[in-house]
Amino acid sequence: MLECGDLRKGLKIEYEGDPYVVTQFEFVKPGKGQALYKCRLKNMVNGSQFDRTFRSGEKFNKADLEERTMEFSYMDGENYCFMNTSTYEQEFLTPDQVADVVGFLKENTVCSVLFWGTRAIGVTLPNFIDLVVTKSDPWVKGDTASGNSKPAVLETGITVQVPSFVEEGEKIRIDTRTGEYVERVKD
Repeated sequence: MLECGDLRKGLKIEYEGDPYVVTQFEFVKPGKGQALYKCRLKNMVNGSQFDRTFRSGEKFNKADLEERTMEFSYMDGENYCFMNTSTYEQEFLTPDQVADVVGFLKENTVCSVLFWGTRAIGVTLPNFIDLVVTKSDPWVKGDTASGNSKPAVLETGITVQVPSFVEEGEKIRIDTRTGEYVERVKD
């Protein structure tokens, strides 16, 4: 059981039967009366958000969440199939559940899938992933008008900014937290 004093940004709680993450947090102590905890909560199942003020002394449960290591296998129509690497059980996630990571998701990528009870509700990719550049305009020597970077389309279809020396067919490392180019990868 958690109390209001435990609230902080990033805390995952159960509220009205659903798992929520605290995305914003502010402690307010008025001149008279109880302390207030103003929070912005995001539903981890459907993504809806709302503001909620808790009074000092209110209690709530920590969300019953579990991360499992799973491998992205394939796309089945609209859904994404992930396989548990130890039990070989498959779990299908909707496009909404993988929306934040779909641009970096390729077959055989090992990820962490977040479960609430028996239900998969989200995916976390490794911090860095290696992808092949499938389309990139050639760099023209002396072209300084476009700066030191250019857009490149990766094998998953996402477009990222890369240094001007990166060419089609090269494998590059991307930081999945920021979506930024890190380095070229040698095979």
